[in-house]
Amino acid sequence: MQIGTTMAFSHETPVSYVIDAARFLDEAGFHSLWLPEHVMFFPEYASRYPYSDDGRLAGDPHGLVDPLVALTFVAAQTKQIRLGTGILLVPQRQPIYTARMVADLDYLSGGRVDLGIGIGWLAEEFGALGMSFERRAANCSEYVAAMKALWTQDVPEFHGATIDIPRCYFNPTPVQRPHPPILVGGESDAALRRVAELGDGWYGFDLEPAQLAERLERLDELLARRNRKRADVQVFVCPNRRRITPESLAAYRELGVDQLIAPLFARTFDDLRRRADRVLELVR
Repeated sequence: MQIGTTMAFSHETPVSYVIDAARFLDEAGFHSLWLPEHVMFFPEYASRYPYSDDGRLAGDPHGLVDPLVALTFVAAQTKQIRLGTGILLVPQRQPIYTARMVADLDYLSGGRVDLGIGIGWLAEEFGALGMSFERRAANCSEYVAAMKALWTQDVPEFHGATIDIPRCYFNPTPVQRPHPPILVGGESDAALRRVAELGDGWYGFDLEPAQLAERLERLDELLARRNRKRADVQVFVCPNRRRITPESLAAYRELGVDQLIAPLFARTFDDLRRRADRVLELVR
């Protein structure tokens, strides 16, 4: 079981800290670094965040650096750590530009991108961007199909319900073939259906082992309906609020988790080192 980590960089993060953190995590042997996405936040919102008891984002954040931009910066500071989006909100982004940025990051990093995707939860963000919140699931599937066409066809074209791309040249394409792994986020039945439909893997979030076991049984059923099996997908899990212990680590491993993504949110480099050392010691 590989061990990755997730962090978040914002306007309050010194650039020097981003550099130090990236180099430290790379040299310490963490398999991957995952960064989240929100292009904006709001003082008031009616949408409910699914991973907190009160429906609000913890810490009341005011901003995030775009994950593809931040990971491109991280790529220039590192040698081997993989670069994950956790989670890129595909249906609120223009898919041609998203495909361009992902391909460029994979090209510049030497093929280190893991593309975690999701459909989003913050309706106010979709509204401000002029994107459909109601159609976000259908648009996500179409946008992924369009991006795959751009990444894999010699002279790509794509004709969908909302995206129409004539024959074109689209270079550079990703180093990883046919494209970077696509990890679909979400824990609902609908999210697991998207894993079975279009995912190379599943990014589960905020799940303790017992919850994970139940969701994996459901994923197996949905994969079978598409003539796929568990071996066809990777399982990545971020425990989020669930404390990582020797017992939970063993349980995740026993359930077949391919990568455990440990939260390492820290305001100072010393705090980051302490948190990272604790995770690595548990693994050892």
